[in-house]
Amino acid sequence: MTLPHAFDAEDSTERPKVLLVDDDEVTLLLTAVALRERGFEITEAASGERALDMLAHWTPDIIVLDAMMPGRDGFDTCAELRHMPGCENLPVLMLTGLDDEASITRAYQVGATDFFVKSTQWSLLAGRLRYLLRSARIRIELERSKAKLARAQDLARMGSFDWRLPAGHHAGGLALAPEAARVFGLAPDEPISLRGLIRMVPQPDRRGVMRVLGDVLAQSTVLAIDVPVFHRDTILRRIVHIEAEPEFNEHGHTIGYTGIVQDVTDRRVAEDRIRHLANFDALTGLPNRRQLIWRTERALDWARRYGHPAALLLIDLDRFKVINDTLGHAAGDELLVEVARRLRGCVRHSDQVMEDRIESAGARSHRTLEAVGRLGGDEFIALLPEVGDEADARRVADRILEAMRDPIFVGGQECFVTCSVGIAIFPRDGQGVADLLRNADVAMYSVKNSGRDATAVYSPLLAGRGREKIELESALHKAIERNELVLHYQPKMDVRSARMVGVEALMRWQRGNTLVPPNDFIPLAEETGLIVPMSEWALREAARQARIWSEHFGFEDSIAVNLPSRVFSRSDLVEHLHQAVMANGMPHRVIQVEITENSLKKDSENVIPFLHRLNEIGVEIAIDDFGTDYSNLASLTTLPISELKIDRSFVRNLGITPQSSAVVNAIIALARSLGLRVVAEGVENLRQMEELLRLGCGVMQGFLFSRPIAPDDLEVWLQQTVMPGNAPWIMHGTTTRLEAVRSASRVRP
Repeated sequence: MTLPHAFDAEDSTERPKVLLVDDDEVTLLLTAVALRERGFEITEAASGERALDMLAHWTPDIIVLDAMMPGRDGFDTCAELRHMPGCENLPVLMLTGLDDEASITRAYQVGATDFFVKSTQWSLLAGRLRYLLRSARIRIELERSKAKLARAQDLARMGSFDWRLPAGHHAGGLALAPEAARVFGLAPDEPISLRGLIRMVPQPDRRGVMRVLGDVLAQSTVLAIDVPVFHRDTILRRIVHIEAEPEFNEHGHTIGYTGIVQDVTDRRVAEDRIRHLANFDALTGLPNRRQLIWRTERALDWARRYGHPAALLLIDLDRFKVINDTLGHAAGDELLVEVARRLRGCVRHSDQVMEDRIESAGARSHRTLEAVGRLGGDEFIALLPEVGDEADARRVADRILEAMRDPIFVGGQECFVTCSVGIAIFPRDGQGVADLLRNADVAMYSVKNSGRDATAVYSPLLAGRGREKIELESALHKAIERNELVLHYQPKMDVRSARMVGVEALMRWQRGNTLVPPNDFIPLAEETGLIVPMSEWALREAARQARIWSEHFGFEDSIAVNLPSRVFSRSDLVEHLHQAVMANGMPHRVIQVEITENSLKKDSENVIPFLHRLNEIGVEIAIDDFGTDYSNLASLTTLPISELKIDRSFVRNLGITPQSSAVVNAIIALARSLGLRVVAEGVENLRQMEELLRLGCGVMQGFLFSRPIAPDDLEVWLQQTVMPGNAPWIMHGTTTRLEAVRSASRVRP
């Protein structure tokens, strides 16, 4: 058969030809540009009809086909092209916005090679295309081998034979044609008996061959069998296929058999290779998802039959993505191979399971199903077809955790990769494979949420938590649409002058009659990506509130909005902030951007350029939670920051432990040397306030002054507490300042 050029060699430098079919012009353009940048030669078609016309005169290497199109959709187009010459085995990747099982099943039914949900993850799409091209090349190479094998068999590896049974004065005997003799490595004229041929069969297989021959003779039926033999010319083991039909005399008695022998060793090797590719992971050599499901189904059948429990262990690596992204995919693959080797040593792993052997190998044969396999990505499964109780499964999980804690050397570097293990027990946690996998997954994610590097057994309580999380995520999506998010504001006070010098905006969720605090929904928002639109909303709302306060009581300070690092990489932050303040007629300085020290360290490449752009338009930058991470202090000299906020963990013990005072004093000295303002967070009592004043920090925020309050309440607080000057901290602060002045005057010369 004719092969596309991209399949001719592994190291071909030609760009793979891709036919990209999509009715959406924007999607078609974006996808084409992205794939061209990643080394593909793209030909575009805006409809299924156009694609079929092009395929009538040209054959690409692969087709990327949109499922939903007007007129002839992707499913009909795929079904039609499979009937076109040269397109029967052409790789087809279906692109769709649907991710339901019905669409996936239909795509495969019409002949799609694989299925990919539409997204902007171009690198993932390009990787999938290259994987399909490699798979197609391997399959075509195997088909080539099979075709060559068939031609070779026709010429020299097949021959006839005649076997006469003893009868009367006739001794009978076996006569091999010269071609048949060569199959066994015999000379053309070398005499050989049936007993002599049977002696060429390896001893472990000989009894089975004799039993088959006895049954065939007793019933005078057709013989069709593959027999392993040791070739006379070599020490290699060969597989010979034998087919023969009985011959009868005029009385209907069997007088012998005539048939052919064929050396099918290469074909069997190819079949075994295809079977291995279909059932085992190409990278790690472990059973893949298909083989794992088959094994688990068999194991559950046996568990029902004998009434014993079975267990599924879902194993997910904890830090694989970090290593894969940092050291590269080659190092990631190397890591997965080593992880597979370690996992294989933690169970009674069996690489090959034949269905007929399972059914005929005895009462405890199901134990050979035990294995560890790769489910996909960095997820693995350990199947335990028989366990005594939950403790047995936990012991295996503990062995896995212990095996993974040793360092792994990949990419010339020592790495530590732990794993999280979820356990589901049959029949308690599910009656089928899907139920057990789902519940093991629930247990595994409970470990992830609890700190990782541990084991959890499924329980209905865990499933309830998972449902609560899904419900909370859904409600949070609707909260943005329904304007349920609100900002509360905590004032920043200059204690020396008893004056408010700014506020910090803190997000709350008004869910019905309940005001949800940020710790209950911000982590979920960051995990799901909702934090980006929520942060953009916070900037708009803060600018709007600044305008209202400016009109009501002449507010001229800034509102600090804390932004996570993800917002900088997924949003045009500068443009959003600019539009927010301009829409309300406010200057850019009315918004102050806060970013935590940890976020700055973790994603500095994306964050720092945005900080400089913000600073250029007059937006001040504050570093929140300063001192909680090990910052590169040298970077502070180059960052466009105006303010450091001392974390509440250092303020808490001020006046109690000298270490806290020393740390705060060092932060204040550092800020002064760099010309930065200092704000102390979490000030809750007069003792902390006094110590901060003594150390030279006069700007503070915390419950001592005010909790985060609604914007209308902030105006009332200013009018009733700050302006009259009757708050305890104001009076105490005044006394403290007067005493400091008198003390200073007494010591002057």
